[in-house]
Amino acid sequence: MGTEKLTCLGAEITALSAEHVIGRVTAVSGGTLQIGGLGNAARLGDRLRVTRRDGGVLWGEVLQLEQGGVMMLPDDTAAGVSLGDRAALMEASVIAPSNRWIGRVIDPFGQPMDGRPLLRGPHARALRANPPPPAQRAPMGERLETGMAAFNTFLPIVRGQRIGLFAGAGVGKSSLLAHLGRKMQADVVVFALIGERGRELRDFIDNVLGPEGMARSVIVAATSDRSPLVRRRCAWTAMAVAEHFRDQGKEVLLLADSITRFAEAHREVATAAGEMPALRGYPASTAHMIMSLCERAGPGALDQGAITAVFSVLVAGADMDEPVADILRGVLDGHVVMDRAIAERGRYPAVDLLRSVSRSLPQAADEAENTLLMRARILLGAYARSETMIRAGLYAEGSDPELDQAIRAWPELDAFLAETESVSSQRSFDRLSLILRRAGASLVARGAAPDQRRPALAGPSA
Repeated sequence: MGTEKLTCLGAEITALSAEHVIGRVTAVSGGTLQIGGLGNAARLGDRLRVTRRDGGVLWGEVLQLEQGGVMMLPDDTAAGVSLGDRAALMEASVIAPSNRWIGRVIDPFGQPMDGRPLLRGPHARALRANPPPPAQRAPMGERLETGMAAFNTFLPIVRGQRIGLFAGAGVGKSSLLAHLGRKMQADVVVFALIGERGRELRDFIDNVLGPEGMARSVIVAATSDRSPLVRRRCAWTAMAVAEHFRDQGKEVLLLADSITRFAEAHREVATAAGEMPALRGYPASTAHMIMSLCERAGPGALDQGAITAVFSVLVAGADMDEPVADILRGVLDGHVVMDRAIAERGRYPAVDLLRSVSRSLPQAADEAENTLLMRARILLGAYARSETMIRAGLYAEGSDPELDQAIRAWPELDAFLAETESVSSQRSFDRLSLILRRAGASLVARGAAPDQRRPALAGPSA
C-alpha cells in the first residue's frame, strides 16, 4: 500500500466521530424542517442527518439560525418525517480532495459516482474559500494551446484567464467544453456538471470526453434531479478541487457547465430562506454569489499554479442582457458567444466571432499576429454588414474592393473557425495568413478599382 493511500486512509479514520450533537424535529413547513435542541452548536451551512421512524435517512443543510433551534432545508422530499425524529449535526461544509481523484467521477460531497471506492484527502478545504489576496496574485501568463483554430488566434486563452461561454441549449456548448478538456494545455482538468441530465452523464464520460480526457480529469456532477443545495454545492466543490491542485503548483483547467443552473439553484435556496427576488426573479445575493465564485479562479500566488476557467452560461433566445449573463460579462476576462443560426447551417463550434472577445488581446499576440487578426475581423465585419444584400444578389462586384475581398475570403474564414488545429497556435496563424493572402491575390487578379469604396445595387446601369 502506497504512502499516499495510507495518508488518505488515515484521514478517513480521523474524520470518524463517535458522538454527534442531537436535536429533534419540532415542525415541518413549506418544505423546510425546524430542528430544536441544537443550541449554539449549529452553524450556517452545516450538514444535518434526520433519521425517520421507519429507519430512512434524510440529509439537509442549516439554512437559518433561530433562538433555540435551526431551520433545515432537506436534500429530498420531507415525506415520512415525523415530529420528534432525531437530527444529528454532522460535518461542516468542507471537502477533502486528493490526487487520487484524477480520473474519477464524484458527487458534490466527494462520494464516488462510478461504483469504485474513493478515499478522502488528508486535508479538508472550505467549500466557500476566499480567493488569493489580490496584491499577491501572479499576473496572467502565456497563451495556451487549445487544439482549435478559433481559440488559437481570434479568441486566445492565456494561463489564469477566466472566460464565459454564452450559448442556448443544444448549440454545442458541452461538445466544445469536452474538446477543451481533451486538447487544451493543462496539468489537471476539473469539470463541474451542474444540473446536467442524468442520462447524459455516462455518454459525456464515454463518448464526448473519452478515455483521453478522463485520464487527467476530475468530474464533479450533480444531476438535475438533485436538490438545489446539492446543485449549488457542485460548483463550490469543483472550485475547491481546482484550488487543491493549484496550490500544488499545477496548471488547472476548470470547466463549469453551467453557471446559470448554479444561479437558479441559489435562487431556490435563497427563496426558501426568505430572501426576496430583485434581479428579474433572482435574489440580490445572486450577483455576489457568482462573483465570489469567479474570483477564486485565475492566477494563484507567485509560488502557486493557476486556475484557467471557462464558465458556460445558458442564454435563452441569445439574450445577453439577462441577469446571469450580464453579471458574468462584468467580471470575466472575455466572453465567447455561440449562435444557433450558425449551428443550424452546420458549422461547429458555432462561435459568433464578431460578438466574442478575449481580453487577453493584444498582449497575447505579437504585432504581426494582431495585424492579421484585425484585418480578418474587418473582412468578416464587412461581409456581415452586407450579407443580406449579397445573398439577395443586389451587390455588384467591383463596387467596393474591401467588400470584394471579404466575399472571397469569407468561405475560407468561416471554415477556418471550425478547424481543430492540434499542432500549435503558430500553425493556425500561418493558415490564417494564407487565407488572407489568397483573398488579396484573387482581388488583384480581377483588377478591382482601388478607389471605389461604396457597395452599389446591381441593376441595368451597374
